[in-house]
Amino acid sequence: MMSSNTEFQRRQNVCVDTGPVPSEKPKVVGIYGVSGCGKTFLLNQLKQTMDLESFAFHDGSELIDIVTPGGLHAFQDMEEPQQLMYRQRAISQIGANCFESEKVGVVAGHLMLWSEEDGKALPVYTQYDLDIFTHILYLDVPSDIVAQRRLDDTGKDRPTLTATQLDDWKNEEKTLLHGLTGDHSILFSVLQHPFQVERVTALLDNFRTYSERHNFSLAKEELEKGLKDEGCVVLAMDADRTLAAEDTGTLFWTAASKKWPSVAAEDTLKKLFSGPLGYSHTAFCQAALLYQEIASDEDFEAICRDVASQVSMYPEIISLLQFMAEQNHVDIVIITSGLGLVWRKVLETEGLSQAVTIIGGGRTKDAFVITAAVKARLVAHLRTCLGRYVWAFGDSPLDLPMLNKADRAVVIVGEELTRSKKMDAELKTAIDDHGLRALQVVLPSTASPRHGLREVKLTDPSVVCDILDHQWPATRPTVIHATDTNATKLLATPMRNSAVAGPELREAHRRVGHHLATTYVAGIIGLEQPPIQHVLGRETRGYQLRHEKKTTIVALMRGGEPMASGVNDAFPHAMFVHAKDPGDVKMHHVEGQLTLILVDSVINTGKSIFDFIHYIRNEIHATIHIVVVAGVVQAKCVTGADGGTLVQQLASFARIHIVALRLSETSFVGSRQTDTGNRLFNTTHLP
Repeated sequence: MMSSNTEFQRRQNVCVDTGPVPSEKPKVVGIYGVSGCGKTFLLNQLKQTMDLESFAFHDGSELIDIVTPGGLHAFQDMEEPQQLMYRQRAISQIGANCFESEKVGVVAGHLMLWSEEDGKALPVYTQYDLDIFTHILYLDVPSDIVAQRRLDDTGKDRPTLTATQLDDWKNEEKTLLHGLTGDHSILFSVLQHPFQVERVTALLDNFRTYSERHNFSLAKEELEKGLKDEGCVVLAMDADRTLAAEDTGTLFWTAASKKWPSVAAEDTLKKLFSGPLGYSHTAFCQAALLYQEIASDEDFEAICRDVASQVSMYPEIISLLQFMAEQNHVDIVIITSGLGLVWRKVLETEGLSQAVTIIGGGRTKDAFVITAAVKARLVAHLRTCLGRYVWAFGDSPLDLPMLNKADRAVVIVGEELTRSKKMDAELKTAIDDHGLRALQVVLPSTASPRHGLREVKLTDPSVVCDILDHQWPATRPTVIHATDTNATKLLATPMRNSAVAGPELREAHRRVGHHLATTYVAGIIGLEQPPIQHVLGRETRGYQLRHEKKTTIVALMRGGEPMASGVNDAFPHAMFVHAKDPGDVKMHHVEGQLTLILVDSVINTGKSIFDFIHYIRNEIHATIHIVVVAGVVQAKCVTGADGGTLVQQLASFARIHIVALRLSETSFVGSRQTDTGNRLFNTTHLP
């Protein structure tokens, strides 16, 4: 016996040409589903609720009744070739009417019908259906409900089918449609029972208004809305595999398959984009429909939240974004073909959601889709229409058009197992044939670089200087002190008591370090909530310093060590480094780190602190957040009409905080008994 597809092809070969299909394809939406699923009922609801000036609703059987001489009864008595001709004539008539009226056609029809002779459903769609339909909605109703409806509807002559037979029919239709719609660039969505008319009308309205031109217009509007008036430099960045190693699309469908067993666990998007649609605009619209149909708004947000919690942005990227977010002349724009909601939640976790504009879609209702062409056009718009100097960052062939349109291009290169396998060849073509000039940043630094590109580090001062266009910020460091608090009065007493020395004084300094860390430093850097085991045996959430493992505590020797130990007590996962001179802080102490905490017991002139900061920022890490912690700071360093000597010196560096237990007007030039280091380690008797 012939398969359904083979039989369909045989019948198509004998069809009669009934006239040309309109050259400009109007929007026509087919509504399919097994007989008895409620197509006609839904169509009647839509007629009552939607704008008939914009939509034309058709029942396929009624239209066949109109175009067939003798009506539907005569049609049913015809041979297959004649039936096929009138089916094609009916759908052609709809296409022509929609073309002339500029209305969106909505057609309820049959993809397959049950053959009692063959004991299965056979295709009845035509090639003209595939040529004319731009969208197809499939009504997926549980088979037991359909079986009962068919029994209850005595006005129609339908064969009695079991739920199992209806399941087979339904599954074959959905499988067939998945292949046909991809081959013919038709957007396809499955609507799960029960059908909310509001949801269907929203989809149809979207189909009516959507166009590639409108899509770009919406994306451009979102872009311009997020730009600063004083901005002149823009960082335009891809998201997945650029900001982080993870692919959020893969993570989403993995999470969805765990929540709903009927959802395929394999990479749904990979299957879509490796199909006949490729990475076309239609493919991205189809992806948006897949996201739309998979979950309610509440479930979609919950999955996105779960996915966001699994994303770990590259520390170098976080540090760069945090640094650039404070520059008034720099805008940060993420242009992602992935899920905009996921990346909003990721950046919210990093405290960057207000500083970064995200141009990304996800579902059909999210207004627009981002393709490679849209990315390139947005970057070109930034440059040519808005006069911005654009640095573009991407990792895959989809980013190459955007990189080629930018003033400066940076290719993010990840681990070989996860990065794009096609990028090397397409990157070479972009360089050789299209004149692309790009830098590469290898993340993590242990990964192997791509051939043919100069490698740089995002933390390199010269790179940061280039991005800033030499407009270094004049931002005074933030100074926080607790001089007049009761806690300070208690904590400072043993530090000032000449009778206290050695282990007792070191313990006093340790307590001060712990107090400043938990009370002030934690507020500056922020907290995160790792999972912990509750004493009652259940899992809950605790608190720790944000990116604690990516924090380096530097004890300025020797007086800063006891206080630094107290800071380390508060942040036990941080790296701990001893440093007598700035050069003792090595590249491996800061590479991949986000925060550096410099700890000293006393800051008098501020020269030592300035030397450390100057060395770190100008030699090994240009963007790392630096927090200075001290027990006592000489007031003239940080206060006064001119802001203080140290504050003035640090004005050329951004993202600097100074935290002190107290400010003092006294100058701390100690020797022997008055030197803090000697008192801490019982060496006051030494010369």
